[in-house]
Amino acid sequence: MVIGAGFGGLGAAVRLGARGYRVTVVDRLAGPGGRGRGFQQDGYTFDAGPTIVTAPQMFEELWELCGKKMSDHVPLVAMDPFYRVIFADGSTFDASQDTDKVRAQVAKMAPNDLAGWDRYMTRSEGIFRDVYQKVHDIPFRTIWDMSIIMNELIRFEGYRTVYGLVSRFVKDERLRQALSFHPLFIGGNPFAASAFYCLITFLEKHWGVHYALGGTSKIADGLADLIREQGGVLRFNEDVTEITLNGRRATGVRLASGKTIAADIVVSNADSAFTYRRLLPAHVRRRWNDRKLDRAKYSMSLFVWYFGTSRQWPEVPHHTILMGPLYRELIRDIFVKKVLAPDFSLYLYRPTATDPSMAPAGCDSFYVLSPVPNLQSDVDWTAAAEPYRRAIEDRLEHTLLPGLKNSVVTSRMVTPLHFRDTLLSPYGAGFGLEPVLTQSAYFRPQNRSEDVDGLYLVGAGTHPGAGLPAVLASAKILDKVVPDAKQLARH
Repeated sequence: MVIGAGFGGLGAAVRLGARGYRVTVVDRLAGPGGRGRGFQQDGYTFDAGPTIVTAPQMFEELWELCGKKMSDHVPLVAMDPFYRVIFADGSTFDASQDTDKVRAQVAKMAPNDLAGWDRYMTRSEGIFRDVYQKVHDIPFRTIWDMSIIMNELIRFEGYRTVYGLVSRFVKDERLRQALSFHPLFIGGNPFAASAFYCLITFLEKHWGVHYALGGTSKIADGLADLIREQGGVLRFNEDVTEITLNGRRATGVRLASGKTIAADIVVSNADSAFTYRRLLPAHVRRRWNDRKLDRAKYSMSLFVWYFGTSRQWPEVPHHTILMGPLYRELIRDIFVKKVLAPDFSLYLYRPTATDPSMAPAGCDSFYVLSPVPNLQSDVDWTAAAEPYRRAIEDRLEHTLLPGLKNSVVTSRMVTPLHFRDTLLSPYGAGFGLEPVLTQSAYFRPQNRSEDVDGLYLVGAGTHPGAGLPAVLASAKILDKVVPDAKQLARH
């Protein structure tokens, strides 16, 4: 039994099916993908969530387990550049796999930082090879398992923050921003997340950044097809309200309809804090009790505006990061003060730059994302949403998309309320628990529940964390902690 058809749940279902399990996946949404699902509106196609595919081999492995090739079902297109960063002063930086192009940009922007840039990339590569590749797909069952990375914690200065480490290598504030914003992709604060997350820069360079033709949701659809071909069952529009127990062992789930489904094991792709607080009774939760969950730090949330236009802006690339006039102050407003800042930074996604099928001929499909405080703030999104959207529209109109206001023909927006009420994320946190050092590895909810036998967790809120590669790694870890179907049957 798998609760939730996000990428963690879908990956887990494929892997369990390949090991002989008969898998049922239950999700409260209308189709697969979770945060990564898609939707169509007025002839336009939108990805609802993740848009950047890194570590594509993590997806390809799932097709290979079923004797198939991912490329035959969901073609991936390599992005060059990965994305364009536009700074508040109007200068730009294109992230790319081409080392010479990147170094030329650094030399032009901040020539005194070129040597430091090179040293930083060497450091990023070291963290990637000696930390990420060692631990991203292994379980952390006990505190002693942390010994695997303790030497690297000192050697690579993982006790520093991302921004702190970057600042040791480059002095130009624009370069510091370009190298340090990546934790925001996984719900992290660049001024609080461990410097281990500096690995993302090299991870992008090593494996590239890709786009799935038809949108990321096509990957979710393809995984759902693999599950059905394995004999698995996907049930949508059904809420799981409880994980049933026999003592301290999971025995299945109860649906909102009152029906129960028995299972030998239960895998939850629901948010980890939601799983423990809402799906399990308090008396079985020794480690992840209410007090611990109340004291935990939760990631920021997101405001996303999806819109389709009656014209195109061919000069706008596939991915754009539009930095606001403030950086440290904005991050503090989001994570610490938890207020809605008037000076925001934006991520603009224009898939029609690569894939015209996402919009009618001659038109563009977009979404623009702004990181915002989670619902531990006092923001009333029922009143704030539309003014915030208009402010974002104004910014885009005066920067990247002149003439935007008269060109929008379809529109939808989501706020932190969507993450809380539809995606069932506590406090509307977009990425589960915040990725700080004290909530990473062993200190994060584990893939094999510490509290309930026969319960396993996957997804952004468990080890190793958020982001598509990490979410898929959480599913891969199940191969190491879930017994084979035949072995389980013997017991």
